Amino acid sequence: MSHLTRAFRSRVGGVLGAVATVAALVLAGAPAAQAEDVRSRQWYLDAMKAEEMWKVSTGKGITVAVLDSGVDPTVPELRGKVLPGPDMVGEVVGDGDDDSGATQYNGGHGTTMASYIAGTGEGGGLKGLAPDAKILTIKVGLPGGEGAFLSVEPMTKAIRYAVDHGSRVINLSIGALAAKEEHEAELQAAIDYALGKGALIFAATGNDGRPWDIYPANMRGVVAVGALDPKGKVAKFSNYGDHVALAAAGDNLPGRCEKDKTRFCVKFGTSGATAIASASAALIWSAHPDWTNNQVLRVMMETAGRNGPVPSKYIGFGGVRPAKVLLEGKGDPGPADVNPLLAARGQTPAPGSSAAPQNSPSPESTGASGEGGASKEPQAAPEAAARSEEGGFPLWAVVASAVAVVALIGVVVAVSVRSRRA
Repeated sequence: MSHLTRAFRSRVGGVLGAVATVAALVLAGAPAAQAEDVRSRQWYLDAMKAEEMWKVSTGKGITVAVLDSGVDPTVPELRGKVLPGPDMVGEVVGDGDDDSGATQYNGGHGTTMASYIAGTGEGGGLKGLAPDAKILTIKVGLPGGEGAFLSVEPMTKAIRYAVDHGSRVINLSIGALAAKEEHEAELQAAIDYALGKGALIFAATGNDGRPWDIYPANMRGVVAVGALDPKGKVAKFSNYGDHVALAAAGDNLPGRCEKDKTRFCVKFGTSGATAIASASAALIWSAHPDWTNNQVLRVMMETAGRNGPVPSKYIGFGGVRPAKVLLEGKGDPGPADVNPLLAARGQTPAPGSSAAPQNSPSPESTGASGEGGASKEPQAAPEAAARSEEGGFPLWAVVASAVAVVALIGVVVAVSVRSRRA
C-alpha cells in the first residue's frame, strides 16, 4: 500500500469515524446532564398540565403492577418506589444492557414503563405522571429490542398475583400475536378475576400501524391503548381496530437506552402510551379513593379528547385527559358496578357479575368541529394539540439528521477523491 493510499484511507477513516460518532448521538440520544434536560423532553407532561394536577393528586396510595421484562429498582428515579414481584418466566437472562447476562432485571423496557408511571425525576431521571404511586414489578416476558415478548401463560399468572397483592392498576405494555385456545380461556378468566377484584387493566395495541388485535389488548374488559403524537393525533405506527378504548402520548418520548441506561434515547410506541394511561388512572383514583374501577374508567372515557365518531377505531373514546377530572371536576362516575367499556360495546359481563349493559358514555365536546367520518389522524385533546416548545426532537428530525449524515459522508468522500486525482 502506497503512502498516499494510506494517507487517503486515514483521512477518510477519520472523517467517517467522526461522522459515525455524530450519527450515534443523533440516533441514540445524548446523556442527560441534569434533570431538566430529560424533563424538558417530556412534552406530554406539559400538554397534560401535570404540574397543576400534582397540586391535587400525585398517585399516592395507588399501586400499579408493571407486567413486563422486569424493572430495575436501582435507577435514580425509581429508588424506593419498586415492590419486588415474582419472575413468572422462570429464568433470568441479560436484557441487552449487559451482554454477559449479569443484569438480573431484564429491565430496559419495563424500567422505562415504570418511570413513565411513577418516576420521581431524581438524579436526572424521568418524571412520572403519577410520581407518588408505587410499582409492583412482575416479570412476564423476555426483552426484545424495544419491547418484551411473552407467552400468555406467565401473563395469566401475573394478573392474578398483581390483584392479590394490592394492585389497583395493571399495566401491560406488552403483547402476544396469538394464543392457544385453552390459554386464551385461562387468560380471560384471569382478566375477569382482576376486574371482579376491582382492578383496571391497560394494555398496548401494538406498533405495526395495522388493524391487528394482539393479546391481551383484544380481550374482553381490557382497556386497549393507542398512541398519540405531539400534535395530539394518532401515531402512524399505532395499531387500530374496534377493540381500541383510549389513547395517550406515545411518540417522541425520552426513555432509557437499551444499551446504556445512563443515557436517554427517543422512544415511540403504544407501550409508553399504555403507561401514561395507567398513570392517569392512578392520579384519578388517588384523588377519589372511594370510586370503583368502573367509575374511574367511566370518567376517563367521558373526559377523553376526541374529534369525530365515538368510539373511533384509532383512539377509541379519545385521548386521556385526567386534568379534566382533577382540575375541572368533569366526568360523572355513575354506577359503581357497571363496567362502562363492556356496556358501551354491548358485551356480556363476566359470569357472576352484577354489571348490565347501559348506554355508552356521552361524548364531551372538545371545542373542535366534528368530522363526517373516521379520521386517520383525529385530534385527541386541546391540551395535546400544541406541542411544548421545550419538547424533545421529533422522530422525523432524527431520520432527517441520519440522512444528512449519510449525505455528508458522500460529500467528504467525493471531495477527498477529487483532491487525490488533482
